[in-house]
Amino acid sequence: MRHSMHMSGDLASLGTDFWTWRAGTQPVAGDDIPRIERPSDWAPDWSRSSVEAQRADLAALRERHTALSDQSQRWPVDQQVDYRLLGSALSRVEWELDVIRGWQHNPYFYVHQTIGAVFELLLQPPPFDARRQDALVQRAEAIPAMLESARANLAGEAIRPFAELAIGALANIGPRLETVARELSALLDAPHAPRMTRALLEAAARFEAYRSWLADGLSSMPGETAIGREAYTSFLTRVALIPLTPEEIMAGARQELERAVTFEALEQQRNRGLPPQPLAATQAEWIEREAAGEDMLRDFCEAHDLLSFPDWLRRYRNAPLPGYLAPLRGLGVTDDLTSPTRLDQDGLHYIPEPAPDLPYFYLAMARDPRTLIAHEGMHYYQLALSWAHPDRLRRFYYDSGPNEGIGFYAEEMLLQAGLFDDNPRSREIIYNFMRLRALRVSVDVRLALGELTVGAAARELATRVPMDAGTAYEEASFFASSPGQAITYQVGKMQILGFLSDARSAQAADFNLRAFHDRLWQNGNVPIALQRWELLGSSNVERRS
Repeated sequence: MRHSMHMSGDLASLGTDFWTWRAGTQPVAGDDIPRIERPSDWAPDWSRSSVEAQRADLAALRERHTALSDQSQRWPVDQQVDYRLLGSALSRVEWELDVIRGWQHNPYFYVHQTIGAVFELLLQPPPFDARRQDALVQRAEAIPAMLESARANLAGEAIRPFAELAIGALANIGPRLETVARELSALLDAPHAPRMTRALLEAAARFEAYRSWLADGLSSMPGETAIGREAYTSFLTRVALIPLTPEEIMAGARQELERAVTFEALEQQRNRGLPPQPLAATQAEWIEREAAGEDMLRDFCEAHDLLSFPDWLRRYRNAPLPGYLAPLRGLGVTDDLTSPTRLDQDGLHYIPEPAPDLPYFYLAMARDPRTLIAHEGMHYYQLALSWAHPDRLRRFYYDSGPNEGIGFYAEEMLLQAGLFDDNPRSREIIYNFMRLRALRVSVDVRLALGELTVGAAARELATRVPMDAGTAYEEASFFASSPGQAITYQVGKMQILGFLSDARSAQAADFNLRAFHDRLWQNGNVPIALQRWELLGSSNVERRS
């Protein structure tokens, strides 16, 4: 895509400074898309002094951004998009620090900032070079101090459902970390292996104490997780750049839910004489089927002129879940989508042994790996293409709206184009995914507005998708602690459908579906409202009155 020859020096400098700063301050999360490359000597720090330093740095960055406001209005549209993009990224940090305040309200936040930071490094496949071993040990040794900060920050402020989630996540943490240490020892060199083992065993003791401290305080913790309509609307306007009200979002999701339920019923009726869809018999068969499915998906997109795959773009593959990761798999998505400096490596998704009682998404993958390649594999493609973007300001994630919207849109794009025609039962899975994403919207909005508790949200997901109770509770708790995230799938897809429809009308005979998709994927970190402004000349960024 074309960009102005010269970006404003002040904007480019501000962008470089912001993303460098963000690499050292962005919270660790269990989701895979927000994972970023960190400085080699990085360890999380959420002490009170660190939080205040973040606020001061953020204020200085915001001041620099505001100072460019007047002149930005005279820039070409692509640079104005970059300016708005950076402003929204700054708003995301303000949202994290001063609105949802996970560092102050969410005990599970500190599970991610401690062992979650180790988990992220372990997701990259072996070998473990000296630099990564240094980082692993440093992050593990930082856990006791981080848990002390957690107690100081959470005292009198922790919210009970989030504390319960942390308590559950740390169950049997001692034996689990002993297993991690044992499994890792053979992969680390002599100086690092004993240090890592000592650090993990010390961390286990500190986690047990933290877990007991939370359990002792549960009865006095408030149970309210809602942030309220004003804050939620501010998120839509300033962070996600979604020009819709919560009520409009809910109305769109209701329509999508009805559509998904109807189409799923029709598909099941159509397939009523077919046998159940078999699981892969072994992990090896699952991996083999995924590799064949990924090749099929890419060939299908090329043959149907849907999406381009540059020669340099690597593959998205399944791999056995390593023994050192298995005890930590509940901490987040067990995949490695690589990074800006590892574009020469395949994206990986680690899988367990197939079994009929697997959690919801693993069960779908074990039946037809393409059902998840159509989403998670598309994440890998989109992120890799965005990391290689010629415009540096568009290379980095800050909000899931466009990313998850693309992933969800890709599922239905491939369904409608015919990828799953060879396996009608897989079509049922995709329709059920659609039902889940529509229900997530209702859960997200009502949790944020105080119309639903975490327990009620989990029961609704478990019964109406349906899905296993464990996955449902994890989803509901995550959505309560990260308001605005669960709507990204549905709202992002809705925006893409509107964008595509308007682009096709505006460009008429010049419209090219593959070119539209290629542009969308490359700019997959840019909110859809900004993308349509750049392509169609209509911003649609501000909320309608």
